[in-house]
Amino acid sequence: MRATRPWSCAGFAVTPDYAQSYVYVAALGIVGFGFVLATIGISRLLQRRHTYSEKLTPYECGIEPLVGDSWSPFAVRYYICALLFVIFDVEAVFVYPWALIFRSLGKAGFAEMMIFIAVLLFGLIYAWAKGALEWS
Repeated sequence: MRATRPWSCAGFAVTPDYAQSYVYVAALGIVGFGFVLATIGISRLLQRRHTYSEKLTPYECGIEPLVGDSWSPFAVRYYICALLFVIFDVEAVFVYPWALIFRSLGKAGFAEMMIFIAVLLFGLIYAWAKGALEWS
């Protein structure tokens, strides 16, 4: 049996086992892609094709679709509510990593997070006082 010599790629020695792992990754990708195509194909074969006028109408923000001019005015409250959600949701994501390393941060880390939460709370109170959270 002949011993295989590792070959080089970009300065790194690539052994046959290392190269073979790429074959496994490619095979898994092909199987995954085939599964997606098969699932979509089966759903297309089994779907019901009963179309009617109500099903074909667009639905957006609970406002009936208008015929004619597409530049209809939207209430700003939709945008403000969505923007507030994104802001508070993204800011809340910062609390999770902090909670994981809470013990190693000490008192300074705790104080910084309390200031961060206070700023968020102030923003929430301000938005509530301005009526940005009222839907109607």
